[in-house]
Amino acid sequence: METLVTEFTPQSKIKNPAKREEVILEYLPLVKYIAYRIAGRLPSHLEVDDLINSGIIGLMDAMQKFDPLKRIKFKTYAEFRIRGAILDELRNLDWVPRSLRQKINKVENAFKTIESQLGRAAEDEEVAEQLDMPIDEFHKILDESKGLSLISFEDIKVDEDENGRTNLLTFLADHTLLNPAESFNLDQVYHIVANAIDELPEKERLVISLYYYDELTMKEIGEVLNVTESRVSQIHTKAIIRLRNKLKSEIVQ
Repeated sequence: METLVTEFTPQSKIKNPAKREEVILEYLPLVKYIAYRIAGRLPSHLEVDDLINSGIIGLMDAMQKFDPLKRIKFKTYAEFRIRGAILDELRNLDWVPRSLRQKINKVENAFKTIESQLGRAAEDEEVAEQLDMPIDEFHKILDESKGLSLISFEDIKVDEDENGRTNLLTFLADHTLLNPAESFNLDQVYHIVANAIDELPEKERLVISLYYYDELTMKEIGEVLNVTESRVSQIHTKAIIRLRNKLKSEIVQ
């Protein structure tokens, strides 16, 4: 994807109507890119246009709240705001059946139980046995949960201040929200996340790297690993479950 170059100096430029329209047009490809990337892991009945509209709202929110005096690029800030707005829309739609949420919670707890007992990554067969279900049914749950894993990190809350809590991604997106007297040191948070990724099984760590850092699609990752797209999705879901468990135990107070 082509790199966008617009940056801002005085904050008033972002609030200028003409400038706002210019920025929206310039960053619209980024909004669409993020929306289509997320839509690729969602059920077909969800309209990508709705996600794009939400992404534009997130972009406008970024323009309103962005402070160029703080050490973060607008593009980086906008990406988080766009993605966050789209995920908020998905959460509001409540498109995940309660039965599926219950199933993935059981799977998550099974991973946590086994790995705390054995001190190593749980194998598929071990999780299926813990859940008292055939391995095929376990894999089916992982397949069905591919969209739910998109918003898993949004459920991880960290202390913000005496008035409430905020999610981990918000802190990672805007380090200026961190107050050493009230919350985590940003370096500590990054350290926890990095360690959690390093402790993943090799194939899961590779999928996370290819998907989030190299921004390959699940299909492209399947071609790299010589496995099916469905298998890549299962690996990704397991990685997210492990990371979620790890981060919750390390960060949630």
